[in-house]
Amino acid sequence: MADLWQVTLVSPPYQSWTYERPSFFPELKPGQRVIIPFGKSHRMGVVTGRAEQVPEGVEIKSLIWPLEVEPLLNADFIEMADSLAARQMTSVGRILEAILPRGLRTAAVTFRIDKHVARQKLPGSIRPSKLTKCSPDELTELMELWLAGRMRVRINAQREAEERFVSLVSDPPWAVRPNAKRQIRILEYLLDNGPQSLYSLRHVLGDWAPDTAAKMEGRDLVTVGELTADALDEVDGTAACGETEPLQYELTEEQQNAMDDMRASLAKGGGAHLVHGVTGSGKTVLYLEMARYCLEQGRSVILLAPEVALACKLYRNVKEHFSNLKPVLYHGYQSPKKREAIFTDLVRNAEPRLVVGTRSALFLPVHDLGMVVMDEEHDESFKQEERLAYQAKEVGWYRVERTGGLLVLGSATPDIKTFHAAQNGAIPVSTLKKRVGKSVLPEVELVDIADLSNSKQVFSPTTIDALKETVKEGRQAIVMLNRRGYAPLMYCLDCSETVRCPECEVGMTYHKGRERVVCHYCGLSYSYPLLCSKCGGGNFIPMGEGTERLEEHLEEILPEGTNVLRLDRDATRRQERMEEILGAFSRGEAQVLVGTQMISKGHHFPKVTLVVVADGDLGLNLPDYRSSERTFQLLVQVAGRAGRGDMPGKVLIQTRNPQHPLWNEVLNSDYEAFFQREIGRRKMFGYPPFSKLALVRISYPADFKQGGAAISLFAKTLKQYSQPLGVSVLGPAPAPLSMLRGRLRFNCLFKGADWKNLRMLFGHMAQANPDPSKVRISLDLDPLTTL
Repeated sequence: MADLWQVTLVSPPYQSWTYERPSFFPELKPGQRVIIPFGKSHRMGVVTGRAEQVPEGVEIKSLIWPLEVEPLLNADFIEMADSLAARQMTSVGRILEAILPRGLRTAAVTFRIDKHVARQKLPGSIRPSKLTKCSPDELTELMELWLAGRMRVRINAQREAEERFVSLVSDPPWAVRPNAKRQIRILEYLLDNGPQSLYSLRHVLGDWAPDTAAKMEGRDLVTVGELTADALDEVDGTAACGETEPLQYELTEEQQNAMDDMRASLAKGGGAHLVHGVTGSGKTVLYLEMARYCLEQGRSVILLAPEVALACKLYRNVKEHFSNLKPVLYHGYQSPKKREAIFTDLVRNAEPRLVVGTRSALFLPVHDLGMVVMDEEHDESFKQEERLAYQAKEVGWYRVERTGGLLVLGSATPDIKTFHAAQNGAIPVSTLKKRVGKSVLPEVELVDIADLSNSKQVFSPTTIDALKETVKEGRQAIVMLNRRGYAPLMYCLDCSETVRCPECEVGMTYHKGRERVVCHYCGLSYSYPLLCSKCGGGNFIPMGEGTERLEEHLEEILPEGTNVLRLDRDATRRQERMEEILGAFSRGEAQVLVGTQMISKGHHFPKVTLVVVADGDLGLNLPDYRSSERTFQLLVQVAGRAGRGDMPGKVLIQTRNPQHPLWNEVLNSDYEAFFQREIGRRKMFGYPPFSKLALVRISYPADFKQGGAAISLFAKTLKQYSQPLGVSVLGPAPAPLSMLRGRLRFNCLFKGADWKNLRMLFGHMAQANPDPSKVRISLDLDPLTTL
């Protein structure tokens, strides 16, 4: 009787298929990676379990070769992928593709045979396609070598070469001839998307891209090789990610009480635990002391930060706190080879480990997970919406629930749903109301700018005076405007139209340093100066301000010689550039740091005594139920950057609407007052945590003539099934961003009492889709934004 196994593809079409285990194969186990024949090619798949006998007349193919002797993925890992797949209503193969490092899911491999055992009839290396042509005796002999460790798997040399990354060396403008269009295209793509592998460039731009990139190397344009961020693993004495906050080793009374509470939670079987502490209250010390406690119990720990720079800072804290420990740093800026090495090392090494990283570190196969810490748990970076939509808190909860571990959620401004659960007794909470050391919370003041008469005037006289005084006294200031670029709109004086993206129908942002107008949604850009697409004129004026224009304005109004740095996505396209900016500001090489929300998170600059929010109203009135929460969190967090040293801090928030009820709560850093007002509003309108919310996004090409009929069919389907399932539906209606990348977009908002019925309703929509090749629908459970 045939020995049949289920194998899940980790590449399209992501389905599970039945294969026979050949007689020369060793015993298989779930979680083992294997090479399988698929169509006219071969693929990599993961064994998920035994298969039932198939009907007569169905031809079953045999597995080609295993990629490891012992399974790379254990049962818990496969179950986690199953759980994610069920929640997101997608296939397990798609989940595995998203969470496995790239080199661990490729079939482009070669099997190398040790030289001292290779004979004339046994080549030094062999590819999977050749294995299918070997005789049974040859396969048996090769398998003996494989099991003895004398035959090893390697990624193909060509594919391995194309795994090298292309990174920018310098910021624009670049010394490139205007007619060198391919070089410009590569540079612009790297600027918009960050470092890319040669393989990715070939896939996205064309077969010409790798050769063109290689020709550009050595001309101060790009480098080709390992990612520069790999060097972040090596910690010298300098604090490149901003000054590392000095950590006291004697716990305060509040900290000791929190430690006792968390240890008690862990002793009772774990679960979630909220640490609600004001900025500068020493939450990091708690995380490290709890990590020490878990490691002493022989259990592993994962410490998560929302961004790479903060993960690096936390990693430095760990290195200083644990002198004899070798922690692991894991984040998306590392090269695939490094991430693969970390993953496989954690599989093979069963000792307790301490991992520091961003949200993707949650999927690392650490043994006996005792604690997961999510610092700044409210941060939206913990929710991924591209490719695989998942909320890191839910994954973290799943993992600690399986091991009886502790999920520590830390924030000065917790997510409303987290705090609501704590208030209702669903999760315990420890509160830290005081800053450690001599620092105190800064004074916060509103500055009314409604009467600013000059449209070019960004700051009020009060703000300008405060900035000048801070610089004069040798202190530092942070200025935040959560909008990048030079100007959000370019206005044509000849025809009164603004420059709009033809693919998205939104205004294009002018970037002066790049000499281009850019769509921040699809990445389309045009060189500037340009001619108006409506009237052909070239007479434009910039409208509004972005961080680039703010930087220029600050250099004009501040005393001569004042150094101003900018930290936003445009200024930090190169990961090492972020380190340079934060390091320079930390060392006092600049008096003012201007930037977007990136500057609000976790950075410790003791000399900063003034924080200015240039436009506090920005984002407050967006058509999104979380807009007030998002604004409150951002303002309180950025205010927390002031006065973290020995000198008191001050925060100025400019607003055109000083009567808004949010301001009293921000001025007093009164999270509980904000929570009570916001929770009442959500209860009134039935928003989370009083309901489960799902957003279904529908899109189709703008020239697809049957698109309207598809929307009508979806509406009919929702009307038929929503009421029996107890789900209220808003839509389908045009999305606030009604066109993106040449596709018309519609949203459906589902509200219900449980996730199951929301998923079932989406399932009915998916089945009703008249043309999946043209009409895309996706499910986002608990969406961060409804835009």
